[in-house]
Amino acid sequence: MEKKSLLAETLKKHFGFDSFKGNQEAIMNSLLDGHDTFVLMPTGGGKSLCYQLPSLIMEGTAIIISPLIALMKNQVDAMRNFSEDDGIAHFLNSSLNKAAIDKVKQDILDGKTKMLYVAPESLTKEEYIEFLKSVKISFYAVDEAHCISEWGHDFRPEYRRIRPIINEIGQAQVIALTATATPKVQHDIQKNLGMLDANVFKSSFNRTNLYYEIRPKTANVDRDIIKFIKSMEGKSGIIYCLSRKKVEELAEMLVINGIRALPYHAGMDSATRSANQDAFIYEKVDVIVATIAFGMGIDKPDVRFVIHYDMPKSLEGYYQETGRAGRDGGEGQCITFYSAKDFQKMEKFIQNKPIAEQEIGRQLLLETASYAESSVCRRLSLLHYFGEEYSQDNCGNCDNCLAPKKKVEARDELASVLEAVKALKEKFKPDYVIDVLLGKSTSDVKSYHHDELEVFGIENNSDERFLNSVIRQAIIGGYLERDIENYGVIKITEKGQKFLDKPQTFKVVEDIEFVDNDENEVVKSGAGCAADPELYAILKDLRKKIAKKVGLPPYVIFQDPSLEAMATTYPVTIDELANIAGVGVGKARRYGQEFVEVIKRHVEENEIDRPEDLVVRTVANKSNIKIAIIHAIDHKVPLDEIARSKDIEFSELLDEIEIIVNSGTKININYFINEILDKDQQDEIYDYFKESESGDLKEAYSELGDEYTEEEIRMMRIKFLSEMGY
Repeated sequence: MEKKSLLAETLKKHFGFDSFKGNQEAIMNSLLDGHDTFVLMPTGGGKSLCYQLPSLIMEGTAIIISPLIALMKNQVDAMRNFSEDDGIAHFLNSSLNKAAIDKVKQDILDGKTKMLYVAPESLTKEEYIEFLKSVKISFYAVDEAHCISEWGHDFRPEYRRIRPIINEIGQAQVIALTATATPKVQHDIQKNLGMLDANVFKSSFNRTNLYYEIRPKTANVDRDIIKFIKSMEGKSGIIYCLSRKKVEELAEMLVINGIRALPYHAGMDSATRSANQDAFIYEKVDVIVATIAFGMGIDKPDVRFVIHYDMPKSLEGYYQETGRAGRDGGEGQCITFYSAKDFQKMEKFIQNKPIAEQEIGRQLLLETASYAESSVCRRLSLLHYFGEEYSQDNCGNCDNCLAPKKKVEARDELASVLEAVKALKEKFKPDYVIDVLLGKSTSDVKSYHHDELEVFGIENNSDERFLNSVIRQAIIGGYLERDIENYGVIKITEKGQKFLDKPQTFKVVEDIEFVDNDENEVVKSGAGCAADPELYAILKDLRKKIAKKVGLPPYVIFQDPSLEAMATTYPVTIDELANIAGVGVGKARRYGQEFVEVIKRHVEENEIDRPEDLVVRTVANKSNIKIAIIHAIDHKVPLDEIARSKDIEFSELLDEIEIIVNSGTKININYFINEILDKDQQDEIYDYFKESESGDLKEAYSELGDEYTEEEIRMMRIKFLSEMGY
């Protein structure tokens, strides 16, 4: 029988499809012809079929190397549904007992098993290597192959050992598959697997049905998420968080607000994790709140939204996770909440890693931050990152294209950038090039004597953010390129050289400015953030009146973000007011009565139908760390010792204490402050906050920073708020 008709017949018989998608047939023919094959295909493109179907045709057993137990189980179950014999597919991993392992081995020896899924860790075990030496191997499939590369978003050191183990077990062709790989990662995969001569099949990364949006992460992010989910009632969605703690907290908060949700993370026991995953797949719940451990290989085509509570650490991770939406070609909304402060925290986390990993981590973070803050079409940015050209000016399905920003002329700036890259002999990264252009005499610039170059300081009147935007859009436009072997280093292209010879117009979109303030907000403060500007103005006047009566600065009563939340959720009882961020029970009882009366009157006079979905019910604060901090302070334990015992930075401890104070609990840290500041120093900072209109920390640093450290100013602000506010 001809190969083509055999493939088509097997496809129809085992999978029930009449035709192949995209490159599937060509990929399978490459494998059947004995060639190493590299497959770059976005989520939902049908990667699994590319090795499943050939394994049914070819003699022997295919070894499929896969990183997650959940993924293996999911695919093995799916394959068994297509066959009368369960022995057709098996997996070998740490979840199996000896009897189950013996059953797997026997089915393979009996010729029943066409696919054997193996974790890379299991593949390294001597007993499995010896067993597989006696087996006829049809081919090796390396799924989620980006795990091989240190530049990939899920780097797994065990993946680096795959090629030597294949050589030990026995030669056969290799098919490597991934849904996300930049040109750099693709090269790493092929080089490490010894398949630089492989047939390469790339499918387009353009998921036209997906809508991409980056939103500023404000103090009201939980409310925004609840409002969005309730607007998608009955539809399935995934929310990704970076920490397990946030997963648990957010899932619980969604449930008490009437949303059917469950958590999922690697810290849960496997039975609970599997049960929660199945509940989502079988639509017993609408939303799963998860770390990145969730979703790889999960075949749920009707996920209608993917929310990132935290921006991922890499664009590959972002693309893969958003790619789990709308796999059936239907609606897929990808909403991400971004805060520049989150990235500063992520940078701290990578500081304990080896230098090489730190460098990679920073570059990946930089790419992601650039994407988040960019005003360029999201689709254009993503596709370019993965080495694919996108010719349209407006994709019509991302926030930047639906609300395009004005373009400005940047011909002179681009010429300066290209001249600087050339003068620096194409050996440096964008941030260094910008330092030279701005005339910054950093230690590196001085040591290389680059402060003596003609280009040094030629853009000293330019804005750093704008130059970043010029470089980023010059890369997308093909004037500059990244060195694939030395990721991050930029070089001039032929097009860039032509521009230098004859400069022409070059217009760029100015990037979005995300500004963090001391409340971890990323948007301007004020009525623009409140749903009801009129009520917001009324509440500000009331706050001013009460502040004058009690002789305190207005911000001590309630801070602006709390007023914004009141003008959005309309709390009309003390209990509802206590649930507003930054209020708490203490402040609600002390100052709240007049506020709820004013809000109630405003609601009645304007016939406002209070949207219940906006009244966010919060989980009672059961945080063990906060209770432990309060107890430790009561026992006068030095703050630096508390931070060490909780394994957190000192600044993070102050974050926690500020939250405690803002929620209405009085804290006395005088015993610690007295050790580091004398009375006159304390009085100076205290008086500053007494006179300050806003209590803004950045203003305080600007005013007092020459004399005092950031930590000293923050501690005195905590002392002031605790003594004067309650």
